[in-house]
Amino acid sequence: MRERVRAGERGAFAELYEHCAGAVYQHALWLTGDWSTAEDIMSETFLTAWRARERVDTEGGSLRPWLLGIATHKAENARRGLRRRVAFLARQRRTPVVADFAPEVAGRVDDARRLAAVQGSLDRLRRHEREVLTLCVWSGLDYQQTAEALGIPVGTVRSRLSRARAKLARFADEAQKKTEPRAGRGEMTGEAALAALPVREETA
Repeated sequence: MRERVRAGERGAFAELYEHCAGAVYQHALWLTGDWSTAEDIMSETFLTAWRARERVDTEGGSLRPWLLGIATHKAENARRGLRRRVAFLARQRRTPVVADFAPEVAGRVDDARRLAAVQGSLDRLRRHEREVLTLCVWSGLDYQQTAEALGIPVGTVRSRLSRARAKLARFADEAQKKTEPRAGRGEMTGEAALAALPVREETA
């Protein structure tokens, strides 16, 4: 696959898109909290990958870490412009819905609230910690793959992830002292839920 992508074979890129587009979109969604922005980032990621295909190393495994690395940088740029919008949406009250469409709309509202909770926690982390956390926890990359995606040593991935988890745990403790939130069915409860997420403890 790497040789075919590097050679600019369109069929190889079609396969790459089919296998990785969903992962790239979901990663961008977690980082930005915005569905349309995530779609834009997904498109831009594959366009950038096509333009940078000649830099692909023919040796190695899956190209997913490479794509997620590109998406991470694009999402970080997009996040800066979305912070005000996410904060605004998080403050809005749930709008009454027509009964026939209630399940669908309620699901979208729950998703929006979940993303807002994620964004609230991620915004309290440093950028490098946020990038490592999203790649390791939500995108399911191991330490080596995350290091490849971000172009940093494996040891740096471990230390940044450790700091991010420690901070999230502290945020959860602070939140519990302030209030005892009631969780709706299938709803993420902010920092506490984030801190409890598992991480693939794989060695390089």
